[in-house]
Amino acid sequence: MLQLTGLHHLTAVTAQARANLRFYTDTLGLRLVKRTVNQDDVSAYHLFYADGLASPGSDLTFFDWAHTPREQRGRQSITRTGLRVDSVASLEWWADRLAAHEVAHSGVSERNGRATLDLEDFEGQRLSLTADGSGPVHPWQRSPVPAEHQIRGLGPVVMTIARLEPTERVLTQVMGMRHAGSYPDPASPQHTVHVYAMAGEGAAAELHVAVRPDLPFAQPGAGGVHHVAFRVPTFEQHAAWEQHLSSMGVRHSGAIDRYYFRSIYFREPNGVLFELASDGPGFDVDEPLETLGERLALPPFLEPHRSQIEAGLKPLN
Repeated sequence: MLQLTGLHHLTAVTAQARANLRFYTDTLGLRLVKRTVNQDDVSAYHLFYADGLASPGSDLTFFDWAHTPREQRGRQSITRTGLRVDSVASLEWWADRLAAHEVAHSGVSERNGRATLDLEDFEGQRLSLTADGSGPVHPWQRSPVPAEHQIRGLGPVVMTIARLEPTERVLTQVMGMRHAGSYPDPASPQHTVHVYAMAGEGAAAELHVAVRPDLPFAQPGAGGVHHVAFRVPTFEQHAAWEQHLSSMGVRHSGAIDRYYFRSIYFREPNGVLFELASDGPGFDVDEPLETLGERLALPPFLEPHRSQIEAGLKPLN
């Protein structure tokens, strides 16, 4: 039986790569584990932030599209990205740190049985810190955040749509998730957020689906999210997922080799872009683990064009 084992990565959009790098490394204390380019648009950086070992499930990534306008918020989009920390004590520590860095936040509250703190980055990217100490932790020794309070990985991710039923059919009947509960939407308590769980542990294996037909369609842009990816442990299972999606009548991209992992893309019925990504081979396939993210890394098919690509990118530091 095919099972997704949790969230793999989430890819968002920034129009300010330098400021993005400062915020996610200096303020949030994440590690830049891959400094590369969008393989479909090599004029744009693709920056990957993660834990100390660049573990699958800890990757928060950004396309740098410098001239894109701000996202117009609404439905048919991913609307909040959860980042897990160890405990309520960590959330309280983070509340103090965010205040010291002049980052507005909501204060600590409870959501779906977990303590949560909402915040936004400088472009309005909606994030949450969630107290969830489940699963392994791989701190980054050079982070400005103490090891016990560092971000452990993704989870949960919230998407907002107009109609639940078609999306739920894909999540449960095609992707093998199970409905694991619901709670009132914090932004509109008369509406409901539904929780779907994968085979992994805790919030790292949860997708939350808010049903908000009252909202307008979102317009993509800086401060928004491009897609969310789910974990597939092996190449063999990844190939099986490709066949499974086809057998279920789901239109998809076919398997694409992204060098650091393999990908399959498709849109669920409300239009949100999903990706199934393999856990391996990982970000240390082309540079040592100790020096990840310190230089521009290019997959082999782009390496012959390095000088041209570098000439089109602005320095990050």
